[in-house]
Amino acid sequence: MEKVVIIGAGAAGLTAAMYSARANLEPLVIEGMQPGGQLTTTNDVENYPGFPEGIDGPSLMTKMRDQAERFGAKYQFGEVIKADLSKRPFKLTITGDEVIEAQTVIIATGATAKYLGIESEQKLIGRGVSACATCDGAFYRDVPVVVIGGGDTACEEATFLTRFASKVTLIHRRDELRASKIMADRAMNHEKIEMCWNSTIEEVLSDEKGVSGVRVKNTQTGEVSEIECIGYFSAIGHKPNTDAFVGQLDMDDVGYLISDGVKTKIEGVYAAGDVSDAIYRQAVTAAGTGCAAALEAERLLEAQGD
Repeated sequence: MEKVVIIGAGAAGLTAAMYSARANLEPLVIEGMQPGGQLTTTNDVENYPGFPEGIDGPSLMTKMRDQAERFGAKYQFGEVIKADLSKRPFKLTITGDEVIEAQTVIIATGATAKYLGIESEQKLIGRGVSACATCDGAFYRDVPVVVIGGGDTACEEATFLTRFASKVTLIHRRDELRASKIMADRAMNHEKIEMCWNSTIEEVLSDEKGVSGVRVKNTQTGEVSEIECIGYFSAIGHKPNTDAFVGQLDMDDVGYLISDGVKTKIEGVYAAGDVSDAIYRQAVTAAGTGCAAALEAERLLEAQGD
């Protein structure tokens, strides 16, 4: 039986692994199907403390992984497909039907950004296609970008991008935004933001450098046109990776885990990172909650004499 099992190997999971490993708890990290999390799809990370020249996402996650391993963290590739959190020890079933027992569990499975799913879009993720304006907006200074979506997130991302981009085109499949009035008004009245109504993306265009534009189709007229852009931001939401915990842990309407700090309603089960954060979704905030979850797990085990 493991003292600490950490589900997920992104910034939250690996930080939790480092802290719990330094406490001699020998944590087991279930890496998931995308070890390193969303940062592995980011070429340049310039907003993580300690790297004044920036660092590419995969290298940052490798360093974090190695740091935790140095203190005794263990890793296992696979995905938790079923969890029994009804009593301790908790039972986690991973890919291949192996069952792992744990005294404490830190859930750091993250949230997956939603994309349209068209082939040309998927091929360019990390090469001009992004789902995080806060993370990547500064790379698009004085060039045109597009934002896909019509809710609060899309309006917020578009408005944020006006700090850098020469022009922001907000592409929405309907003729009015779903966003709250204040967010919609802010976007529609901004001099740098142009609305592209009743339009869907047919293809993301590219050249040797990455994204070069998008081909859009008007849903009312059928007219196809092209919009020049160097950056493409999907802002149609995120899906928290919480399917294995449905019915056992409290979640909001979207599926984000509801916690008190990092504590879920079940003693010994903690939530860290984007799996419970629908607001910030940054590597540094995820790392902070990973640290907190590890400290809480350590205190619980110590109090119970485990």
